[in-house]
Amino acid sequence: MELRELRAFVAVVEEGGLSAAARRLHVSQPALSQTISGLERQLGVRLLVRGSSGVTATEAGIALVGEARAVLARHDQAVRLMAGYAGPGGGALRIGIPLELPPGLLDPALAELAGAHPETRVQARHLSTAEQLAALRAGELDVGFLRERPSGPEFDALLVVREKLGVLVAAEQAAELAGPDGIPLDALGALQWVGFPRAGSPAWYDELTAVLRGHGLDLGPEAPEGQTLIADVKLTAVASGQAFALAPPGWQQPLPDRVTWSPLVGQPLVRRTWVVWPADSRRRDLGRFIAALDRSVRE
Repeated sequence: MELRELRAFVAVVEEGGLSAAARRLHVSQPALSQTISGLERQLGVRLLVRGSSGVTATEAGIALVGEARAVLARHDQAVRLMAGYAGPGGGALRIGIPLELPPGLLDPALAELAGAHPETRVQARHLSTAEQLAALRAGELDVGFLRERPSGPEFDALLVVREKLGVLVAAEQAAELAGPDGIPLDALGALQWVGFPRAGSPAWYDELTAVLRGHGLDLGPEAPEGQTLIADVKLTAVASGQAFALAPPGWQQPLPDRVTWSPLVGQPLVRRTWVVWPADSRRRDLGRFIAALDRSVRE
């Protein structure tokens, strides 16, 4: 048995179904089903009973899930422990970064890290909040920048960014809708929101869409899972005159002539970003990086 197979099996049992577990693991449902079937063939026992309402563990499955959780917990603890022996540095500091992280946010902290721990190599990966959280738990990231704060004692977190979101709309529509304080959110009801998949950041998605619906906006179908909301996608949809997108005032992408950014009246939408790391980390280079971020936020 491989760790990925055990992790997949535990996810299916905990979520009560293949679809929910596939979303949690960021894999396709057929691939997950194949993994579980392969695990059952390896062990020669049936682990799950599949029904119309989901899946339930068999007696053998119940026995395995307890053992699998223990194995995964020991593995994750071993990974974190070995990261601690990196001591002052000398290894790679693996950082998860979401799309649209404010420009310049990391520069002071990275500069201080390079000066204090020149032997530490920084490896950055662009991942959604859910992907970063999964990678942190699996010991595949040392620190991440998440749009929602994890609950529980497993991680420490520091709020580093609060962005008051505005709106990207076609220039001719902005001329019609904008007043002296910006565009009222409820004035966007005729346009389609260019959204992101809920699976990427469930808590932030729910907070955001609750505000949009509270202002009478019909959000339409959810963006397909796995779709990446890159700048070109936003701008192409907005330039058509049929959609709007949300963006912070310091959005780093150049805007085409047909698209303009405007604040929202009353600033009803605030996007928060936390830097998150394992609470039991002993790495001094990571500590220096977090401390530098903390100082830059306070200044």
